[in-house]
Amino acid sequence: EDFRPRIVPYYRDPNKPYKKVLRTRYIQTELGFHERLFVAVLTSKATLNTLAVAVNKTVAHHFPRLLYFTGLRSAKVPHGMVLVAHGDERPIWLMYETMHYIHQHFGSDYDWFYIMQDDTYAQAEQIKALVTHLSINQDVYLGRAEEFIGGDEQARYCHGGFGYLLSRSLLLKLHQYLDSCRNEILSVRPDEWLGRCIIDFLGITCVSQLQGQHYRTYELAKNAEPEKEDEEEFQAALAVHPVVALMYRLHKRFSRFQLDRAYQEIQELQMQIRNLTSLTPAGEAGLTWPVGINAPFVPKSRFEVISWDYFTEQHLFSCPDGSPKCELSGASKADVSDVIESALEQLNSRYQPLLRFSKRQLLNGYRRFDPTRGMEYTLDLLLEAVTQKGHSHVLVKRVSLVRPLSKVEIIPMPYVTEATRVQLVLPLTVQDLDFVANFLDMFAMNTLDTHDNALLTLLFIYHPYDAQRVSQVDVFAGVKAMVGELEKRYAEVKIPWISVKTEVPSQVKLMDIVSKKHPVDTLFFLASVWTEINLEFLWQVFFPVHFQEFNPALVYRGEQAASSSTDFLRDGHFDKHSFAEACFYNSDYMTARTKLAADILDRDEVLESMEVFDVFLHYSGLHLFRAVEPGLVQKYALRSCNPRLSEELYHRCMLSNLEGLASRSHLAMALFEQEQANST
Repeated sequence: EDFRPRIVPYYRDPNKPYKKVLRTRYIQTELGFHERLFVAVLTSKATLNTLAVAVNKTVAHHFPRLLYFTGLRSAKVPHGMVLVAHGDERPIWLMYETMHYIHQHFGSDYDWFYIMQDDTYAQAEQIKALVTHLSINQDVYLGRAEEFIGGDEQARYCHGGFGYLLSRSLLLKLHQYLDSCRNEILSVRPDEWLGRCIIDFLGITCVSQLQGQHYRTYELAKNAEPEKEDEEEFQAALAVHPVVALMYRLHKRFSRFQLDRAYQEIQELQMQIRNLTSLTPAGEAGLTWPVGINAPFVPKSRFEVISWDYFTEQHLFSCPDGSPKCELSGASKADVSDVIESALEQLNSRYQPLLRFSKRQLLNGYRRFDPTRGMEYTLDLLLEAVTQKGHSHVLVKRVSLVRPLSKVEIIPMPYVTEATRVQLVLPLTVQDLDFVANFLDMFAMNTLDTHDNALLTLLFIYHPYDAQRVSQVDVFAGVKAMVGELEKRYAEVKIPWISVKTEVPSQVKLMDIVSKKHPVDTLFFLASVWTEINLEFLWQVFFPVHFQEFNPALVYRGEQAASSSTDFLRDGHFDKHSFAEACFYNSDYMTARTKLAADILDRDEVLESMEVFDVFLHYSGLHLFRAVEPGLVQKYALRSCNPRLSEELYHRCMLSNLEGLASRSHLAMALFEQEQANST
């Protein structure tokens, strides 16, 4: 019953004031589902930089969540490892503290807990597959069962060197007895101590087989050669122990086993598909190439045709910046080299030993991305074919290749919960005054009326001339009056403002001022005066590409604006030149800003050529998320581009204005009508 979803009826007390119901972002969280597997690696200060690093580089990224536990830690933790230090190297104490920590922090989040040592090699995929076949309703203590030292009883403990699996139900029952076990059970080995604790207080013994699943292990000999290990027991092992200096070689060997099994399964599936295709209405004509991959996308009109990009070994003739020709470099160059190499490998595997091919030149190359199947390539290769007798011949051969889409993975990203308070930051200049009223109205409607957990801070940017006259004429007096009216309407809301005097409103310098006035855990949403506030697209570091509406005078030319959703995207475009909106945590910004300060020293003029996006991109080390956001819409307005900013920022602002006028068809129609009017 603990694992069955329950419907909790919603009841609203009419005598209490309205309060927004906070719901989780994912239904999995609301229904109380748990993550599948948590992995704990027991290490030590002496082996942290050797064995633990080897585990981290080989199998750690295959597990959904993995932590390292040690008694004492070195001054510097290896990169990419989450380490928990308990402050004591005694083995029993380390095991006790680790079990207590796992229960306290992860006991309610995971169904299975896998404990291993840093001298253990575990086949991550097989471990994950194992837990999917076990029922979570039982108390499970699964591993390599061993007899207690000097004992003749039937009970067994799980050998720590080969890893062992604990169910959540067992962990929850065991936690209340951990203190008693620490005080009453004497043992030298931590795995024996834990096994004795589970047996004495829960009456559960270690097993190597459960619910039809076997926990297979392999004990590695002292002078073993992983490359020569071929026996079935070795290939089927879920865990290998002891591993001292062979972790990487073992990983390579087991990866080869997995790859061979995958290729064998692919061949068997393709054979089954070929056999079944003849029984379908289309017959063998319905067989796609490659076998088992989706058929190419068939366009229904000329507007849906996927274009091919032409390339050679040196140049690409479809460039990201729109230029007709650019040098082939980086990932694109590596991609082309890999495709050519794969083509030669396939040709030689098909025709050897009769013929052996070698590449002379890539004459023509074409590629396109088909979202239904992957990246397609067509290559015209100038080849030299050599026979068994040594005769050579030059020929041209066209080959087609497909790099299919692999298994889709969900990338874990920290998301903003409903309980997170969002701090909106709105920089304002004199040129923005005409649009402030609309922004505040939208803010009140979308956040204050809905009781969203959001605050607003205004950043008044005074020109030095206006700052000198602020006591006589305050250019932002109207805005401050509107803020006062808003605070009267919403008694619980306070909207602070910060005044800044500058001729060059650098985004980074302004953010520095705001950052110092807020706690490090603040989530900032940097907005512009044209932004229509919506809190549904907040992530850890997100720079959304807003949808910019075109100039209605050019799009509609006096006609009624279209209201249907089908014409929505026709009336605007996603403004890729604007980085005015951003979402990030203050702690992340402060960390990146500190690295930037150390890099530029006292050259503050460099900040005038940078935006917050550049700070995160070059100095944060975080994965930045930048994508189109249809929910972030801006009405058309001609931006004021400050010529005192850097040339790049000024040029980007001008491009944003020009491309935001209208589409090519709208501009062409406007020019046509103008010429018609002039001619008459």
